[in-house]
Amino acid sequence: MIEYPNIDPVLIEIGPLAIRWYSIAYVLGIVFGGIYADWLNKKAPVQKNLKVFDDFMMWAIIGIIIGGRFGYVLFYNFEYYIVNITEAMKIWQGGMSFHGGFLGVVVASVIFCKKNKVNLWVLFDLLACAAPIGLLFGRIANFINGELYGRVTDVSWAMVFPAGGPEPRHPSQLYEAFLEGLVLLVVLFFVANYTKLKQMPGVLAGIFVSGYAISRIIVENYREPDEHIGFLFMQITTGQALSFPMLAIGLLVIAYSYKVAKKKEPQ
Repeated sequence: MIEYPNIDPVLIEIGPLAIRWYSIAYVLGIVFGGIYADWLNKKAPVQKNLKVFDDFMMWAIIGIIIGGRFGYVLFYNFEYYIVNITEAMKIWQGGMSFHGGFLGVVVASVIFCKKNKVNLWVLFDLLACAAPIGLLFGRIANFINGELYGRVTDVSWAMVFPAGGPEPRHPSQLYEAFLEGLVLLVVLFFVANYTKLKQMPGVLAGIFVSGYAISRIIVENYREPDEHIGFLFMQITTGQALSFPMLAIGLLVIAYSYKVAKKKEPQ
């Protein structure tokens, strides 16, 4: 067993103002993700440059925050928040859903692209390459907060989380940081820079969506289900139930993008 580091979730506290690691993770994810996506955009890893990408960043932030919070309220604790509506607005108390944030960014992207007359799939591809950076920082913040811990286990790297009782558990937040963050980042970097798939708008987005879904489905087998929800059916968690449709959508996007690109090739 490895000792849990028990890092204070609050980085700096000045009077009533508290800066938490979770907030820092969101900021770092958006900043570094934006810088990385802008670098890829200038390299044109996809079919053409998206010249208004910098203008989209504020749209992305709004989509992440509103979608992430709305998704958490709807998918994970609806019965509580429908009675305590004002609590739903207190995002600084934690509670964000990736699936909700994902949908929020999708909606923001569609509106932005229609408004600015730009290629939606090109934008999706850039966002797909950058998103794992935010996931990496976010899951590390979950680990620091001691939340979303894993199931009870006897593996040698198990940890006792303060909020998880006396039994050692999987550090599932680190599993997610590795698969959803680091592995997806490396895979998409390779595809975007060293394969012909980069010339097929939508493929990178499809790889991200399906890759995230696979990673989440795997790690959910080691992550403790939310106490107030538990398993939905047949040991399926809420995270898995939301990820199965994502996997199907991601694979369909890859197939569709590949088919469209092949049709455009000279015969």
